[in-house]
Amino acid sequence: MERKRMGVARGVTAAIVLMLVGQQAVAAELAQAASEAGAPVTEWPSPWQIRLRALGVITEDSGYVNTVPGSGLSYSDTVTPELDISYFFTDNIAAELILGTTYANIEGQGAIGGLGNIGKVWLLPPTLTLQYHFTDFGAFKPYVGAGVNYTIFYNQDAGSADALKVKNTFGTALQVGFDYMVDQHWGVNFDVKKLFLKPDFDVTVDGAKLTGKAALDPWLIGAGVTYRF
Repeated sequence: MERKRMGVARGVTAAIVLMLVGQQAVAAELAQAASEAGAPVTEWPSPWQIRLRALGVITEDSGYVNTVPGSGLSYSDTVTPELDISYFFTDNIAAELILGTTYANIEGQGAIGGLGNIGKVWLLPPTLTLQYHFTDFGAFKPYVGAGVNYTIFYNQDAGSADALKVKNTFGTALQVGFDYMVDQHWGVNFDVKKLFLKPDFDVTVDGAKLTGKAALDPWLIGAGVTYRF
């Protein structure tokens, strides 16, 4: 009886091995036939993607100095390179982190217009967004996103002010854009983000210490290349 069971077990094992080998052989033959016929071989894409963009930073000219009625602020617009890294959780859902740095000249307006250039600050605004990618349009792949931003202000130089300190702050972001994929890996990208960014600042003018709010709220308009690993 034991020999019979062992024989049955060996037979079943041999049958399973033959089935697996047979399936692999059939799959290999089908892949070879598709290749010979010129049919495209579909590979599961990597979840990682990077983009390199030229980014225009267009700020809102708004803000004020507390206790100075009629005061206003304006800021310079810039163009800067920007890198973003995306990770796709599914074909539709991805997270994107953008990295770039730029500067802003701060000018007095209204009641403080006579101050001219109050100072210059550099800012690093890493922004993380969660995106939804539409996949029903072939090579054209539009997306929308929303997320958070934390802006770090550094290399702050006072101009007409005696001292200037713009404070690091959190903000929110909205996003819309598209990739147009030339092939499986390469594409071109156009992207627009709106950051809601209103940092507080301290400023000293003629020995008087004042506070205020800089309502930057920049538009980030970018165009560049996409690479999907």
